[in-house]
Amino acid sequence: MLFDTIIVGPIHSRRLGRSLGVNLLHEQAKICSFDCVYCECGFNFQNPDSYQPSRAEVYKALEAKLIELKERGEGIDVITFAGNGEPTTHREFPEIIGDTITLRDAHFPEAKISVLSNATMIWKPQVREALNRVDNNILKLDSALDSTVQAINRPTGRYSVEKVIEELAAFHGNVIIQTLFLRGEYDGKRFDNTTEEEVSAWLDALRRIMPKEVMLYSLDRPTPAKNLTKIEYGELDRIAARVRALGIATQVTK
Repeated sequence: MLFDTIIVGPIHSRRLGRSLGVNLLHEQAKICSFDCVYCECGFNFQNPDSYQPSRAEVYKALEAKLIELKERGEGIDVITFAGNGEPTTHREFPEIIGDTITLRDAHFPEAKISVLSNATMIWKPQVREALNRVDNNILKLDSALDSTVQAINRPTGRYSVEKVIEELAAFHGNVIIQTLFLRGEYDGKRFDNTTEEEVSAWLDALRRIMPKEVMLYSLDRPTPAKNLTKIEYGELDRIAARVRALGIATQVTK
């Protein structure tokens, strides 16, 4: 399921409410620094061109949509950066965040700005600074074990869980951790990030990061890999109880 425009929606988000989406990536190809087995956009395209909408194009499209919604008397809860891959890989991501704050303040000052990111670019100072400016800095950590990340998230470049945890901790609490739990098998690798080993390591990571919130969820849409199993609400809620025991607010999406 690819997003074929820069601006998407508004749509109802399970976690964020009435959301106006912003896609900073290719409109006909998924391009991401992860290639997750569960991604609703499918697997990465192998030989895409390097097209990204320009900062000016994003500004024009977002401004026009916000004006349209305002004239129709329709509200939004949030402007959400997600789309066909990792939004923070856009070459003008920090500047676009600045533009979005300006447009939000002018048209829907009560709306939040959210970024859904896999955290692979947070080592860049300009990306970190931009993420610290948004209301909901939502960063992915599906596992604290490198082998599981390689099996589920399949990073396209070098990736170290330990390094990412250090960088997440450097947000000093101004971060929301988002984790998808599942079981399955793909490309000869079996995985289950709900085991005691997995959850204990993940909780240790959360103790170090101490995010302001954790979002737990499981599969809800069609996935490119087929041998995947959704984790039911009761099991997610038991994991959530262990997070809440750390003093961290936790949201479980049914």
